[in-house]
Amino acid sequence: MTTELNDLNIVVTGGTGALGSDIVSALVARGATCYIPSFFDPPTESPERVHYRGPIDLSESEQVREYYEKLPTIWASVHVAGGFAMSGICDTSFEDFEKMWRMNTVSTFLCCQASVVNMRAAGTAGRILNVAAKPAVDPVGGMLAYTTSKAGVASLTQCLAKELAPEGITVNAILPAIMDTPANREAMPDADHANWPKTSEIAHVVASLVSPHNSLTSGCLVPVYGKMT
Repeated sequence: MTTELNDLNIVVTGGTGALGSDIVSALVARGATCYIPSFFDPPTESPERVHYRGPIDLSESEQVREYYEKLPTIWASVHVAGGFAMSGICDTSFEDFEKMWRMNTVSTFLCCQASVVNMRAAGTAGRILNVAAKPAVDPVGGMLAYTTSKAGVASLTQCLAKELAPEGITVNAILPAIMDTPANREAMPDADHANWPKTSEIAHVVASLVSPHNSLTSGCLVPVYGKMT
């Protein structure tokens, strides 16, 4: 592994999940120190250069602000935390829609905002990486609340990239298709799992986008579809 992230601090929300944990592993392997806010009580044991704190609700502005204020200067913030739900328009209550919006779009907005405050206070460049989803740019029926919330993440990414370009802070998002996770395999046992992108593969894409070597790519919605089209 390379060491381009040596001595750099990186936040990874959702860092205990299937994708998030692989991202943490990829970043730590490259020398980063990772900080993980957890919605639940954090693990009692931490690997080297991994720091958990929780419980923290990332859709609550004061909790997010307080979390980032207590961090050292960060180089990057990677926003994996979110949720998924499927239902058609007439089966989606306002409460369902608002919950999905808060879990995906609001949490990403608040973490982007707090990470920019941290980076600006130190006068440094930096990297922000959001997780949208393939349906944000290629919608399918039956998951309106989820797709809309991820489209919000995609738009937020592109708007913020324009705003922060003069400061040397890049902002990108990845667009996963159905990922190869234990939960997805259980939910879809008859699917062709070989076509699904592996979370470890996606983690390498994330590590590349948040690397100091990437000073040019910003405002991009990066497909990580595997063999799916």
